[in-house]
Amino acid sequence: MGKILVTPRSLTKDGDPALELLKEAGHQVLFSTPGKQPDEEELLRLVPGCIGWLAGVEKITPRVLEAARGLKAISRNGTGVDNVDLAACEQLGIAVLRAEGANARGVAELAFGLLLALARSLPFGDAALKAGRWERRQGMELEGKTLGLVGCGKIGKLVARFALALDMSVVAYDAYPDRSFQPGPGFRFAALPDVLASSHAVSLHCPHKSGEPPVIDASALAKMRKGASLINTARAGLVDAEAVRKALDDGKLGGYGVDVFDKEPPEPGPLIGHDRVILSAHIGGYTAESVARATRVAVENLLAALA
Repeated sequence: MGKILVTPRSLTKDGDPALELLKEAGHQVLFSTPGKQPDEEELLRLVPGCIGWLAGVEKITPRVLEAARGLKAISRNGTGVDNVDLAACEQLGIAVLRAEGANARGVAELAFGLLLALARSLPFGDAALKAGRWERRQGMELEGKTLGLVGCGKIGKLVARFALALDMSVVAYDAYPDRSFQPGPGFRFAALPDVLASSHAVSLHCPHKSGEPPVIDASALAKMRKGASLINTARAGLVDAEAVRKALDDGKLGGYGVDVFDKEPPEPGPLIGHDRVILSAHIGGYTAESVARATRVAVENLLAALA
């Protein structure tokens, strides 16, 4: 038995009943600063002596891992592990575990919520009325429109079903398409250029590794329909923020909905404050249901690895 470090913001702030399973197994549970994403210096103070780590989206660097002598497993309360230096973990013999699909519903519903908000300029209208102005932007109905998906795993499949239920068509690109997924006659798989060119809105649901070029850069944006919307609830590195700002200003892109940032909270940049950008504070998996599912899976994965 040993010490377990818990760092996801939702868990350090609010806790979760599943964490009691760690204590029942005889482990001592340590928390980082409540509600705050720990930086490298805080991790360096906390991680030495820990045998397990229930981790969030904070950067887990080689320096931190080198200080974590005795650490056997890192268990993410989500799917993405791009914040973890996997090469260093492999070299040090640290297992990296993921809560596969646990937050898929929450992320998918947020992506679709952003799509609806962009289609009707909801934040713009809300802000105008609160400022005492009566201003309207003409909206777009989704019936008969095409939604493009870049990535069609657990989250993308849910978004596809939501779109079909609203009488949209869906065209999806996936590096490893699941051909058995055929949710309706309005759905098809296609190459990425086809997805970009044929869609009234494009939603990103694919992984991204540090150092890889963005999927949505100036070239990709040039292939999209004029006035199309872009939604990113996956990873900040998938999108070239400066190219998106230019496309918004030029009218090539109608709007951008984003839930993910290189640094959280985000620093001032080309998209913060833009009136055709909707921002949310990385809340895709931050629902009561998603947090409970992901925490339970992450705890069970960690206990199994330590056993």
